[in-house]
Amino acid sequence: MNVPFLDLKAQYLNLRSEIDAAIQSVIDKTAFAGGPFVTSFEEAFAAYCGSRHAVGLGSGTDALWLAMLALGIGPGDEVVTSVNTFIATAEAISFTGAKPVFVDVDPRTYTMDPAALEAAVTPRTKAVAPVHMFGQPADMDPIMAVAKRHGLLVIEDACQAHGADYKGRRAGTIGDVGCFSFYPGKNLGAYGEAGAIVTNDEALAKAVKRLRDHGQDQKYHHGCIGWNGRMDGIQGAILEVKLKHLDEANEARRAHAADYTARLSGDDRVLAPFEAAYAHHVYHVYALRVPQRDAMLAAMKDCGVACAIHYPVPLHLQKAYSGHAQAGLRFPVAEQCANEYLSLPMFPELTTEQVAHVADSLLACLDQAGT
Repeated sequence: MNVPFLDLKAQYLNLRSEIDAAIQSVIDKTAFAGGPFVTSFEEAFAAYCGSRHAVGLGSGTDALWLAMLALGIGPGDEVVTSVNTFIATAEAISFTGAKPVFVDVDPRTYTMDPAALEAAVTPRTKAVAPVHMFGQPADMDPIMAVAKRHGLLVIEDACQAHGADYKGRRAGTIGDVGCFSFYPGKNLGAYGEAGAIVTNDEALAKAVKRLRDHGQDQKYHHGCIGWNGRMDGIQGAILEVKLKHLDEANEARRAHAADYTARLSGDDRVLAPFEAAYAHHVYHVYALRVPQRDAMLAAMKDCGVACAIHYPVPLHLQKAYSGHAQAGLRFPVAEQCANEYLSLPMFPELTTEQVAHVADSLLACLDQAGT
């Protein structure tokens, strides 16, 4: 049996009539860049998240970057974020002219360690960007407490956490702004690049709208230097269709995760993902930890199971940040995780038979390796 890591075609086939009709509507109205389909999605996504405002953007990276610019983050500032995240989180900080300050993560949730955040705050710290890793929210109450004590802005990187909850509140709605990616493989994925921010701050939403459209509030009248960060109309229409099915899809992911964990429980060679008591985890990625990870990745491929690694090189060890002041520091939890993470296939359309094959294959591969 072959099991893909992700199967976007299966998802499309389940929604084909709705998706095709949505795309045709955009073509019929020739509303390709921004426009009514983006506005409609923004309204629906804001309502889904329980936020007053949503602003559609060209990517999750745009969301992070433009949100930080709109909040006034710039040269001389520091923004604290997790060291084990996709580089876009740090890139957004760097492109404002600010300095990313990396901190280690909790060894169970893989999200920002609030104690490490407290220790990293300096007089130059302006904001904190917690990452809701793999679909699980960071522990926001202590993070918000640190932010309040030091007068820090909070930018939630919710790019992997569509529909996740923290103590009954949607991820992305707890800090000053939440940033989302709709990259195709995300729990809520576009058919290309797209992103969004959510916020309760009307002035911030207006500032992001201005920045995404070359700094203009009125055509050809530019109040600031902006960027082309608009969402395409086709992406807005597709996302609005898929948003209606997001909760159902997330519950399927949770069921698959529970099945994986049950099948692998009791084997001390496997450290399955941990769901914190405060969280409603949506399992964008089912990343467990195993010994001899690289060998397991190759062995699983031989069994017909496509696995992946998120993320093999923490940011402080990336060449892009080799000149960074923290390049010589050690972040032991993130470094150990980077050597042990193995992400199993995870998408709503997985079957029980596929999940069983993946779990059985992993245990067999561990046995064969003599771990």
